[in-house]
Amino acid sequence: MNRQAGRTPAYAILLDSRGKEYSSEEFAGQIGRLRDEGTQRLVLAVGPADGWSPEARQRADLLLSLGRMTLPHQLARVVLAEQVYRAFTILAGHPYHSGH
Repeated sequence: MNRQAGRTPAYAILLDSRGKEYSSEEFAGQIGRLRDEGTQRLVLAVGPADGWSPEARQRADLLLSLGRMTLPHQLARVVLAEQVYRAFTILAGHPYHSGH
């Protein structure tokens, strides 16, 4: 059974040390643009310990770096989740993000 049949294609963001670095505001802007363009599914993925394959990197819609430092996978997931939350609060004008 194909679980993807009939699904809207997802926009894939892969965490990669060679990816693009964003400020919180820039990341919120990227998420907002995807929302405004009608993107319905967003997939965020932390890579394997030895990094993404060249094929996976090519298939990704965005390679995102959380910075040049190496993070344990569990911490990277927490940081990514917080940044997604922060992006949505920025887009909503919520005071959670104070701009510094």
